[in-house]
Amino acid sequence: MNPAADPTAADPTASHAPAASPFRQPKAVWAVAFACVISFMGIGLVDPILPTLAGQLHATPSQVELLFTSYLVVTAVMMLVTGWVSSRLGAKRTLVAGLILIVIFAAAAGASGGIDGIVGFRAGWGLGNALFIATSLAVIVSSASGGFRGAIILYETALGIGIAAGPILGGELGSISWRGPFFGVSVLMAVSLVATVILLPRTPPPARKERISEPIKALRHRALATTSVVGLLYNWGFFTMLGYAPFLMRPITPQQLGLVFCGWGILVAIFAIWVAPWLRARLGTPGTLYGNFVLLALDLAVIGIWNADRTVVIAAVIVSGAFIGVNNTLVTTAVMSIAPVERPVASATYGFVRFIGGGLAPFVAGKLVEYVDARLPFVIGAITV
Repeated sequence: MNPAADPTAADPTASHAPAASPFRQPKAVWAVAFACVISFMGIGLVDPILPTLAGQLHATPSQVELLFTSYLVVTAVMMLVTGWVSSRLGAKRTLVAGLILIVIFAAAAGASGGIDGIVGFRAGWGLGNALFIATSLAVIVSSASGGFRGAIILYETALGIGIAAGPILGGELGSISWRGPFFGVSVLMAVSLVATVILLPRTPPPARKERISEPIKALRHRALATTSVVGLLYNWGFFTMLGYAPFLMRPITPQQLGLVFCGWGILVAIFAIWVAPWLRARLGTPGTLYGNFVLLALDLAVIGIWNADRTVVIAAVIVSGAFIGVNNTLVTTAVMSIAPVERPVASATYGFVRFIGGGLAPFVAGKLVEYVDARLPFVIGAITV
């Protein structure tokens, strides 16, 4: 087996000694993890202001959903070239380039005068996000103490905190102006940029230059291709909920919507950090994922069937955080463990496939609601999961 694809090869003590705490890390790792938190805040940041944007900018829900689509589809496509870029610039320069792009395009989105401009600048934001996400995971895995699984737990912790905090920030700043959340992320990412520049040591480019075709060629490996398709289908259901559920909760203020998704994000974090490893140890990865996918599908079906009952929708959205947290940790670990290619290539391949599903789902959901009804997107989401 390729050592890069074997967690025990990366951490030879994993089977013979107690794992070190994933939360005792060098300063450089914490700098990257903090930047990850802010980056992941950008995912849930716009949720509390989606209805407000639709109302104030006179946009249809499907037009507003393009904020997700432009961001995630560009992120997906750029995942194919992040390894090529980082193997020539080095990890630190790639991270810094991604952070600079996010700072610029987040601020530009906040200064935009209409929905088309915001959608376009979110696409630029997605470009920076791709450079940052793919490289940050590789940096944390290679630099963190606590072994491979400890690094994944740290990464998922950053994801959970970011997803939980993003809606709160978005709700509070969105109650002032819909521009507030965009400017807020720009400022916080600027802080992350400074921390990364100061604390992360310079990393020279690796000796081997990655070819731009490697992530696509990696799909020839059946295990990686299968897991990537699973990620696409799961993310279709996930982002259907994340993108369109806020419209089912109207009338609701940005602060209230922020609290709903904060509750959801807290469950994502708890189940990703503590519950997923506990379930894996007792049921194994396949058994845990099978049961978890069934529960998430039922949750999405509940939202679709009772879409007119705001209380049911809110409760189902919050509960879904538990299932999403488990999936995030176990699927990410599986991809990085089973792939017969280097981890950065596996990460890029998986990110490309899954973010395509995540990017298209919200826009399709908006169109289905406009032409059919609010039930259909969630039924389709349940089926894909």
